Amino acid sequence: MTFTDIAWLPLCAGLTAVGIGLSYLAFRRRGVTAGLRATAWSLLPLAAYLTGALKTLWNIGAAVVGFVTGLVLSPSVWAGVILAGLSALLFVVSGTLRGRVLSRARTARPEAGGATAAPERPATAKTAQTGKTVPQQVEKPAGDDFSDIEDILKRRGIS
Repeated sequence: MTFTDIAWLPLCAGLTAVGIGLSYLAFRRRGVTAGLRATAWSLLPLAAYLTGALKTLWNIGAAVVGFVTGLVLSPSVWAGVILAGLSALLFVVSGTLRGRVLSRARTARPEAGGATAAPERPATAKTAQTGKTVPQQVEKPAGDDFSDIEDILKRRGIS
């Protein structure tokens, strides 16, 4: 069935007439507000026909129905949907595995003394003149951008 197979003017005029009749009942039973709202809805079918918007709405509806029936009934489309789902699953799995690898690399990073974990407190050294202990600066590896953040998190008990 195509757009031109339907007698749109009598159909839209009939819908508008029935709607206005129901609007009159809405005025009497529920008041002016409900009656005005029902009248506004009643005028839309005839307005859509007279402005040409009805043909556009028909084309949109036909396109949506064609898309949905093509989607539901086409095996190649379902194969594409399955491949898209598999792709999304692989992205999630690879992200999870990457997070685990990075986490292991951070905890198993070799330090200067061969220890696997950084010391909780900075190293101290005694000065020759006073005999007091002062904190000694520990050199950090050159490529470690996140070491400052890791130190802050360790001091706060977050690791």
